[in-house]
Amino acid sequence: MAELGVYVHLPFCPYICPYCDFAKWPYRRSAMERYLQALRAEIEAAPCREASTLFLGGGTPNAIPAPLVVELIEVLRRRFSLSHGAEITLEANPDAGGPDDFAAYRGAGVTRLSVGVQSFVDDELLVLGRRHSAEDVVRTVERARAAGCDDLSLDLMFGVPGQTLASWERSVRAAIALRPDHISAYGLTIEAGTPYAEWQAREPQAFASNDLEAEQYRLAIELLQNAGFEHYEISNFARPGHRCRHNVNYWRNGEYLGLGVGAASYLDGVRTVHTRDLEAYVAAAASGRRVPGESERLVGAARAGEAAMLALRTGEGVELDTFRERYGLDFLSSYREAIQELEDAGMLEVTPTHVRLTPAGRFLANDVCGEFIAKT
Repeated sequence: MAELGVYVHLPFCPYICPYCDFAKWPYRRSAMERYLQALRAEIEAAPCREASTLFLGGGTPNAIPAPLVVELIEVLRRRFSLSHGAEITLEANPDAGGPDDFAAYRGAGVTRLSVGVQSFVDDELLVLGRRHSAEDVVRTVERARAAGCDDLSLDLMFGVPGQTLASWERSVRAAIALRPDHISAYGLTIEAGTPYAEWQAREPQAFASNDLEAEQYRLAIELLQNAGFEHYEISNFARPGHRCRHNVNYWRNGEYLGLGVGAASYLDGVRTVHTRDLEAYVAAAASGRRVPGESERLVGAARAGEAAMLALRTGEGVELDTFRERYGLDFLSSYREAIQELEDAGMLEVTPTHVRLTPAGRFLANDVCGEFIAKT
């Protein structure tokens, strides 16, 4: 049986960031309680399989009272036979939850905390609509470590309006100074329908140029690698032994089960995405009906192309023998034209065992990886 990761979406936030396009809603106790009741019903109806990783994302999971999060983890542990060696990740914001929550999470078996920092420059945090400060991040890390939560990941964002190369360097260095085991560095993406999309339409010059974003990304890679972090995926850096196992399973095109509103699953070759309509989700899940959404079976070249796209995002890239064994295709011959074109352009490195992005290719990863979907 293939390894299984379980993702649980907890969609409530104390406030809504203007750049965010995730399925999320302002925190209301009554709505949260109804949602958790429906979520528990979906969990109990889910396929009873053993999972090796659990990821609680959002939203802002630590906006929910810690005892309810602990109770939810116990329900999930029983349903999916999570061992004490399983990786359990919880996303947390520095300005949510209470000082004693980390001890509760640790007692429930949480092994990783992923903290939404975005920036260590307070003016940039204000632009992003965040309500925490750089000092709040330091305090959060101290409290987490005091509670025994040692495996910490910090999220950072570049391409923020008003952010300079110097201020970005300040954030990256501040993150490194806190000695986390993992750092994610994401470029700001403008999503349709968000306040940021409206702002960009009115004032495009307020947003970072492609050249500035490339310089910021290059600087992050340099600083983090010099600090001992492995650049193991386009946006992710880890100290040796601290890669996020849950996300590695995604990039290996492994199986995962998504629970909650807007969550995605990939099981037995079928990709399913739940509705992003909160009321429709709650009504269906609470009554034991199938949650509405979309599904697609990936077979043949479509499945192989998606696997190639995901693998190329990682530092290892496509392992040729494994690809042939799993998908029944010779990668080099099946994608000869795309590989040759991208290799000639300096975007791909081809070895006897692997095909991977070059350092230059990482700057255009979405376009390069997309070529393998387009060629299927």
